[in-house]
Amino acid sequence: MKGKKGLARVLLAATTALGMTLGAAPAMAGTSAALLKRLHEKGILSDEEYQQLLREDEAENAAPAPSAAPAPVAAAAAPDSDRFVRRTASGVGLEVGDVTLSFSGSVNGFYVHDNPQSPSARTAVAGGIANVGGNSTSSVRNGLLPGFLKVEATTHQGGWDVGAHFGMYPGINSAAWGTLGANNGGQPTALATSGIDFRQTYLTFGRAGFGEIKIGRDIGLFGSDAILNDITLLSSGAPGGNVAPANTTLGRIGSGYIYTDFQPQITYTTPAFSGFKAAFGVFQPLSSLTGPAEQNGSPGFQAKLTYDGKLGPVGAHLWLSGVTQKHDTVASAYSYTGKGLDVGAKLTVGPVTAVGYYYTAQGLGTTVLNLLDSDGLGHARDSHGFYAQALATFGKVSVGGSYGESRLDFANAVDAATTPTLVKKNSSYVGQVRYGLTSWVTLIGEYVSAKAQAHNGNSAKSDTVALGGILFF
Repeated sequence: MKGKKGLARVLLAATTALGMTLGAAPAMAGTSAALLKRLHEKGILSDEEYQQLLREDEAENAAPAPSAAPAPVAAAAAPDSDRFVRRTASGVGLEVGDVTLSFSGSVNGFYVHDNPQSPSARTAVAGGIANVGGNSTSSVRNGLLPGFLKVEATTHQGGWDVGAHFGMYPGINSAAWGTLGANNGGQPTALATSGIDFRQTYLTFGRAGFGEIKIGRDIGLFGSDAILNDITLLSSGAPGGNVAPANTTLGRIGSGYIYTDFQPQITYTTPAFSGFKAAFGVFQPLSSLTGPAEQNGSPGFQAKLTYDGKLGPVGAHLWLSGVTQKHDTVASAYSYTGKGLDVGAKLTVGPVTAVGYYYTAQGLGTTVLNLLDSDGLGHARDSHGFYAQALATFGKVSVGGSYGESRLDFANAVDAATTPTLVKKNSSYVGQVRYGLTSWVTLIGEYVSAKAQAHNGNSAKSDTVALGGILFF
């Protein structure tokens, strides 16, 4: 009996497999029942066997039929890579097709307490950086840097790397709008608003072996490495006016170097050759801040040579830069030429970085470009200055200090007789401690002693403490 039932099951299984192969699975219930009936009629299966197999077959056919194989799906069209949006490999940004959008920025703030010398007839110094006042002052303000947000769109077109660059620099303090725009001075009153110094708007294009051309508004060449390597760039330095804080402090501007400024320019930078790179450009001529009105027929010119490499075990960044510009006054028969030259070195050995800098100039002033640059009669004043600093880093803690001074000479004997309180020397000592809280945030404490001395012997001094932090992303 078991042999006959086994044979019947084999026949049923073969019939089922054949039906599924031919795509006739839904009709198998009737086919198998008919086969069992024929086997029963021929006496191959007894009544008992027939009924048992019939029940088993009905139970199997009651189970859900296996799903039919899905119909083949047509291959999807290849995606358009120009419409992809991807995260950039580094920094904060995204790639849209072949265009990279990148974002960088900084935010800072410091509590600054300044203790100035009390005013008197002997503290008057024209062009001095030290504050003078009857009381000490406190402020919450930006340091030498305001905040900034830089947005860049770069791509590769026709064999050229091209880019559009925008840099917005907002301060946290309210501005008193005037001749210098957002940098005109502070207005610490209710309902006032901060200002945005839109320092950077420029385009670039270049390629390997050619170098790069820049057209627009960006930092100058002369004096730029002096401020970019100054430890007070991340902190406060000399506060300047602390009663009504402006967008920035002075840092070491005017007590070690002349401020480079952000200027309209067309500049070419060469590729690097064995660590050396050169840049030179034509610049918008700047009028004097203290002289008569000008109508300049010639642009300004600036150039810079840099070297980056190793001098034995010492990492080195060296630079030499220069500037020249002719000043033509309106409705006057005289003119003069402002010019300057600077040289500097940044050397790194292990955890210690040292910077040495020197400049000499004629007709440039002593603090910002073309401030107190002449006697107003076409006679240029000479100036020179330097600073030296060191910064040692141990893990998250850095300790540094610097000293610098800037000197300004009279144009001639008449200038000496008419402006006896003209600044002769501005100087400052800076002591600084940094703590790297995170990769973005650095906390900073600083002490600054600033002194201004006039040609007639007048002098003023102020001592400042600054505590705060700066964030970069």
